Amino acid sequence: MPKKTERSGTTARSGTLRAALASTALAALVCAAFAGGASAESVKVGVLNDQAGVQADFAGAGSVVAAKMAIADFGGKVAGMPIELVAADHQNKADIGVNVTRQWFDTDGVDAVLDVPNSAVALGVSGIARQKNKVAIISGGGTSDLTGKDCSPNTVHWTYDTWAQANTVGTAVTKAGGNTWYFISVDYAFGHALERDAGEAIKAAGGKILGTVRHPLGTSDLSSFLLQGQASGAKVIGLGSAGADTINAVKQASEFGIVKAGQKLVAMLMVLNDISALGLETAQGLFLSEAFYWDLNDQTRSFAKRFAEANGGRYPNMVHAGVYAGLLHYLKAVEKVGSAKDGAKVVEAMKAIPTDDPLFGKGAVRPDGRAIHDMYLFEVKSPAESKGPYDFYKLIATVPADKAFRPIAAGNCPLVK
Repeated sequence: MPKKTERSGTTARSGTLRAALASTALAALVCAAFAGGASAESVKVGVLNDQAGVQADFAGAGSVVAAKMAIADFGGKVAGMPIELVAADHQNKADIGVNVTRQWFDTDGVDAVLDVPNSAVALGVSGIARQKNKVAIISGGGTSDLTGKDCSPNTVHWTYDTWAQANTVGTAVTKAGGNTWYFISVDYAFGHALERDAGEAIKAAGGKILGTVRHPLGTSDLSSFLLQGQASGAKVIGLGSAGADTINAVKQASEFGIVKAGQKLVAMLMVLNDISALGLETAQGLFLSEAFYWDLNDQTRSFAKRFAEANGGRYPNMVHAGVYAGLLHYLKAVEKVGSAKDGAKVVEAMKAIPTDDPLFGKGAVRPDGRAIHDMYLFEVKSPAESKGPYDFYKLIATVPADKAFRPIAAGNCPLVK
């Protein structure tokens, strides 16, 4: 968990929590209007993420748009009950995320929490969902512990995880000759898990980790960390972060001429919005992995067009796609069960029903809660190769669903017999 910024003790913390809960109340009013008003017999879902901080573009308001689209595409009702949507900002703080979730479950009638980027928050929310017998569908949080030692009968991990990212990118780059690595990772649960999983994948592919350094979440000046990576002599500098942290690292690495000097920069987690923020001139040649890309086929292109129309022209990334697809599958399970009130029973139905949606295609939710689907390795295009807005990626490889994620027996999930 990242260290909290010291302000004025308990008063500042309680003020921050009150602000988060106030944003929840406001979102509830707005989204109740979207759903056609509150009802004693309804299914209520909540999008919980970073709405204004370092991961706001990674998930943020786009995840709310994706959830609204899923509700509309499902018809606005499930098992005869209206579907309501609320949203809140967890500010990348586990205590705020857990407290908002507890209020949602205890007093606001929320049945399922969606998205939850920031692995420390996701682990806390997963624990509360289990305690209250509700549902957590994680799209933005990345730690593979969610389907490993911390797996839960009430949690589904949808889009990606640190093992899949490490396996897709780390293995490919190592086998292509990038066999010595230095990691610059964010210092909380996500960065720790990504560093661990990437190290295992790289070593299995014949590579070596020469060193690691960790930085606090939201560090604007990464120069000292990058210079340590440069001095290591590693062929590859791996960035174990997300959102603004990764964007800043790539920009500053470009300023230092690290790639021009011969080292390869690899983003272990980077999404479409990050490339848009960087620009192709800076990002070209980066290797990255996503579970979704808007230009894969006609169905993904159709979704992206609708999403962009509702999101100020900004295209979806894999986290947004995961919120949409995960919510659709949840609603199918509620339809089958006939109620959303028993969270473990709904998740059991999610595991029993094969996944099938226009963005991820056919797949499954395993007994450990891991949703499996294809993963993709991309290379960022040069400005000359791009033919239009958000035309950023060249597809290098497709990793099939049965190979993309950690083998179920290797996760040590207590739910796996």
